[in-house]
Amino acid sequence: MIPTSKPSTGKEELSAIEAVMETGWLGMGSVTKDFEAALEEYIGAKNIIAVNTGTSALHIALDGYGIGHGHEVIVPSLTYAASIQAIISTGATPVFCDVNEKDLLVDIKDIKRRITSKTKAIMPVHYCGKPCDMDSLMALAEEHNLVIIEDAAHAFGSKYKGRKIGSFGHATCFSFDPIKIITCGEGGAVALDDDEVAEKIRQKRILGIDKETWRRYRNERGWFYEVVSHGFRYHMSNINAAIGLEQMKKVDKFITRRREICRRYDTAFQSTDGIYTLDIDYSETAPFTYIIRVPGMRDDMMDFLKEKEVGSGVHYIANHTQPFFRQYTRGELNVTDRLWKEILTLPLYSEMTNEEADQVIHAVTNYIITASLTHV
Repeated sequence: MIPTSKPSTGKEELSAIEAVMETGWLGMGSVTKDFEAALEEYIGAKNIIAVNTGTSALHIALDGYGIGHGHEVIVPSLTYAASIQAIISTGATPVFCDVNEKDLLVDIKDIKRRITSKTKAIMPVHYCGKPCDMDSLMALAEEHNLVIIEDAAHAFGSKYKGRKIGSFGHATCFSFDPIKIITCGEGGAVALDDDEVAEKIRQKRILGIDKETWRRYRNERGWFYEVVSHGFRYHMSNINAAIGLEQMKKVDKFITRRREICRRYDTAFQSTDGIYTLDIDYSETAPFTYIIRVPGMRDDMMDFLKEKEVGSGVHYIANHTQPFFRQYTRGELNVTDRLWKEILTLPLYSEMTNEEADQVIHAVTNYIITASLTHV
């Protein structure tokens, strides 16, 4: 079975973990600091705070900007549940917005319709790795005094008009879980320019404790500490950071290979009846997933692909249809309602071979041919 996704790790990551184990300092320490520095250099960000998951990054970024009870955060329904849970965890209310049909990114016009006096933030999702229209979002934020918390879980390494995602804006949140473009095993990070908010987040990620971070960065244990704010246990360990450091040495190779596969898919599917590809410019997009739309045939195609030993998935089931999240639905989400039932995620990972990609292409096009003959 060709999997939908899988991590690309090897002996280098194992050696890095062993090196950390030999130091005896497994929690947050000097390796975490080195990983943050590597991220800052790669992205061009002023401040990077490494945390234990991408969900933690979203939550702590919202919290750092004071988002909480009585506030509303506009977020697309077509995203992973983590985005919504992060908002709810602050005490704020998620307000679902619609997406554009051509690329499944947030619909700016729909966002404007949903802004109220309670709106304090917008959480755009860089879906599949393609950046949202950040110029329009930042202008909207300035007009209404809002914070933009970018969910860039899919978009590590992507650029917007020549600038790396995370190098500008208010706060950008990344995920380094096992199947992301780079992995730490588990992990995440917040990138932001504001030094004051960054310091708040650094304290909050380790239970609101001050005066201990720099000792930890030097792999030293000090008995004295002060709790200066509300906080969480969100810090990243040296073990996870060590994996990430090795992955950073390979990131450009990973992105290049993913782009090659996506372009291979596009060439095959853009001329195939019954299949719709997303409008993505891969010169600036570091693709996390490859998604097609298959109106009226998605579920049948998934069954067919499984028989042909090709994995597939759905990114994502619309959140406003989920039992726990329905209470937050306001107004219609016509595009999302239609498209989440059409989208299909095909295999994409950095070590995928051309033969595997061609097997996927053959299975997908074979299904279309079979379906066409069935309906003749």
